Amino acid sequence: MPLNAKSLLRKFLIWRYKHVSERQFIYMLSILVGFLAGMGTVVLKNLTHYIRYFFNLYIFKDYQSSLYFILPIIGLLLVYIIKQTWLKKHIGHGISTTLHAISKLNGIIPRYNIYAGLITAPLTVGFGGSVGLQGPAVSVGAALGSNAARLFHMNTKTRMLLIGCAATGAMASMFKAPIAAIVFAIEIFTLDIAFTSLIPLLLASVSAVVTSYFFLGTDVLLRFELIDKFQINDILFYIVLGLVTGLMSVYFSKVFFSITNFFKQFESRAKRLVIGGLAIGTMLYIIPPLYGEGYGIMNNLLKGDHLAAIGETPFSLDLSNIWIVIALLFGITIFKAIAMTTTFGAGGVGGVFIPTLVMGSALGNAFAKVINNIGFGFHVSESNFTLLGMTGLMAGVLHAPLTAIFLIAEITGGYELFVPLMVVSTISFAITKYYVSHSIYTLKLANRGELITHNKDQNVLMMLEIDKVIETNFVILTPEMTLEHILKNAVAKSSRNHFPVVNEHNEFLGVIRLDDIRHMMFNTDLYDKVNAESLMHADAGIINYDEDSMNDIMMKFKTSGAWNLPVIKGGKYYGYISKSKLLSAYRRQLLNVTH
Repeated sequence: MPLNAKSLLRKFLIWRYKHVSERQFIYMLSILVGFLAGMGTVVLKNLTHYIRYFFNLYIFKDYQSSLYFILPIIGLLLVYIIKQTWLKKHIGHGISTTLHAISKLNGIIPRYNIYAGLITAPLTVGFGGSVGLQGPAVSVGAALGSNAARLFHMNTKTRMLLIGCAATGAMASMFKAPIAAIVFAIEIFTLDIAFTSLIPLLLASVSAVVTSYFFLGTDVLLRFELIDKFQINDILFYIVLGLVTGLMSVYFSKVFFSITNFFKQFESRAKRLVIGGLAIGTMLYIIPPLYGEGYGIMNNLLKGDHLAAIGETPFSLDLSNIWIVIALLFGITIFKAIAMTTTFGAGGVGGVFIPTLVMGSALGNAFAKVINNIGFGFHVSESNFTLLGMTGLMAGVLHAPLTAIFLIAEITGGYELFVPLMVVSTISFAITKYYVSHSIYTLKLANRGELITHNKDQNVLMMLEIDKVIETNFVILTPEMTLEHILKNAVAKSSRNHFPVVNEHNEFLGVIRLDDIRHMMFNTDLYDKVNAESLMHADAGIINYDEDSMNDIMMKFKTSGAWNLPVIKGGKYYGYISKSKLLSAYRRQLLNVTH
């Protein structure tokens, strides 16, 4: 930051401390962060729109089928070049990266996340990558919120709150759904819903929505006006749809993790690009509706125009046959998850939120068409079931049933479908939760013990950094050391009362405590007869640096009753953690996140 800018900032902060209370300033920052998140979303959407618009020009009309194969590969190649030559940093999935920053980095998000997503996500999606913009929008907004908090010297708790405000703003701006945006931030980021944190979320949501309306007008991504009312006679169909969307959510999650693991086996990013690019190009050539985010599919299905939703295919199919249409809609449902994950595997940048909605819309519409054409005289609203399918997939895949309910209810402009929304989302979430314990966003974090929850004690423990509580200033012994050597070179020169014993490979063998040798310290006859190997014994427990979370470490202290435990890193002795130091660090962190 230039010297003049630093001086101005310092003067502003001094003025703020004198004239603006902490709470008022947080309200001001939440409005600012909501505006910035809204602007980030507007930029993402516009850049993507103009890239698509360019390839929809008349000069490309005769090559559309070929472009479906070529463009995604070009987009992924451009993203690869930018990552390799300019950014030279990893760009993770937006919401997962933000959750990790909250749980392990005290809400500190590097500045490059602001512009990395703004550049790479439009290239991925605009060129046809089968992913969404919601994740990058949250990532950009969260980075803006985190860095705004750091700029104005806000504490950890406020930094976390502003990240939540940014996520709220991104969601509100993307869908023009301010209430659902608040629910999303609370449900996905497990934010505290106390009154003091709710007001900033409201302010950020309103600020972002107003920004979106100002720059994008009244146009919305999902255009729908509820016409068909809730019918109690359809309740059985809602239950069955809940079951179907639950099973499809399990499929979505399993496909995501399987394909992700498949691409992980290739260390070379270039190989991932080639394999993934060819695969996604082939899928989009065969099934053109998979191209890009897929808002056209959702909007056309909501309007009842399934022919426009499916579009042109490279095969001569009789789309007047409703069962072929149903099969194609099911095909979109099945392959959208594969195309999305393959785009990620090839190095693309995007999100899973909107592809989930696309899958749900196709599945719900196909489900309704089956009911209406099966020949038993039933008739249900295809547009309503399209919405319900979106709700079920969102509740299951994202593990966010409340967000699913409120988003769809807000999009429809009313709550006429509230009961079926609740039925479908609840069943879908329950089924998915049974088979897939964590969502796409949170599984890796949960496996590493880094997932933030509503358990504040666990959250504080998770935020602790293990390196800051490990002590390494111990005198190390080897098995052949004599008692005399131990007394003169360890006990006499150390303030510690325990000494780790390691072999020539620095592997931990055991420990000798002062109490173990106190009774023989002045018996000189034993100085040359007793060595460390005969004196050492196993410790009460061992901490594995590479595997144990801070919660695991605390449990080991609790179960062992020990006050000091050795740490093993990569199979080698690394140091000790004392219970007193761990508790002191816990108390400091607790103060950081609660004040």
